[in-house]
Amino acid sequence: MDLSTGQPRPAGRHWRFTGWLLAAVWLFFLNVPLSTALHQPQPWRRVLGVAALVAFSVGYVLLFQWARRLRQALLPVPVGRARAALVLLLAVGVASIPGTGGDWLATLVYVAALAVFLLPQWEALAVVVLCAGSPVLASRLVPGWGSESTIFFAVLLASFAMFGVSQLAQRNSELQAAQREIGRLAVAEERARAARDLHDILGHSLTVVAIKAELAGRLIEVDRERAAAEIAEVEGLARAALADVRQTVGAYREVTLAGELAGARSALAAAGIAADLPAELPELPGEWDRLFGWTVREGVTNVVRHSGARCCTIRVRPDRAEVSDDGRGPSTPDADGAGYGLVGLRERARRLDAVVTVGRRPDGTGFLLRVHASEETR
Repeated sequence: MDLSTGQPRPAGRHWRFTGWLLAAVWLFFLNVPLSTALHQPQPWRRVLGVAALVAFSVGYVLLFQWARRLRQALLPVPVGRARAALVLLLAVGVASIPGTGGDWLATLVYVAALAVFLLPQWEALAVVVLCAGSPVLASRLVPGWGSESTIFFAVLLASFAMFGVSQLAQRNSELQAAQREIGRLAVAEERARAARDLHDILGHSLTVVAIKAELAGRLIEVDRERAAAEIAEVEGLARAALADVRQTVGAYREVTLAGELAGARSALAAAGIAADLPAELPELPGEWDRLFGWTVREGVTNVVRHSGARCCTIRVRPDRAEVSDDGRGPSTPDADGAGYGLVGLRERARRLDAVVTVGRRPDGTGFLLRVHASEETR
């Protein structure tokens, strides 16, 4: 299985050879009818018997390989073609009677085994019963044919063995299908992770860059020194965003709550929004510090972009982080915040069994984003 493409790898030369060998090795048991054909006194019987057995052997091996390739490719065996092929194979076995006599019944062992491998369960069972019963019936109806109990038991044993091979092939097919699905999901998950991280990184950084650039444009005729300072901050933010993208591509980017609070102060100030930030931070485990950092980043980005607020409040406790504002709030009281950034935040929270809540503040105004530990993890 190639996880990079989600496709099964082609079978190697060793396994292809093993498949042919597995099919051909059982033809050894046609030695009895072949010996009978070779010892026929009439040349035409000898030629017909040998030719029919060779054709039967080739047909058996090709049918087995055909079905095996279909199973390896996770494709169903066409029942109609399988029935026609088995009838044709049986006809070739019957055609060997002039050269093999009663020993042609050995071909029924292979017909029964292939029926188990090719046909649905109940059809295969019916073919096995017919092939096992035919030698017993023929020994009673055809003069000169002795008891064929050996063929009877050979049919049953071969069918049972082929049933095991069929089940093994089925399990291998299911395993390959599962591996293919795992590969597809792994690729999809990695793409979603990359898209989520790039959104979270660039969405916040570019929002702040746009606001500071707009502020610098307004200040350039009024306060050139402050405008130059804002432009310098824009340059710094652009470089930081570029570094964040490189770190994300390299899969070693780190988000911290303290760092995001510092960035939030700068972003809110540039947007003209008063910031009410915590003076002290509680001691947090590393994964919770990162999650609350992402919460602050996503919440402040939404405040700056959409809220029209005058004040943004951020509160952090050991079991929760909240970002709220006094702006226009969600479009509906029960808005669930289905934006892409909030989807990514929910995915991160789910890994820690945390809960993301989006809506209005308790007093019914503004907007509130809260990430908190679930009852089970408290």
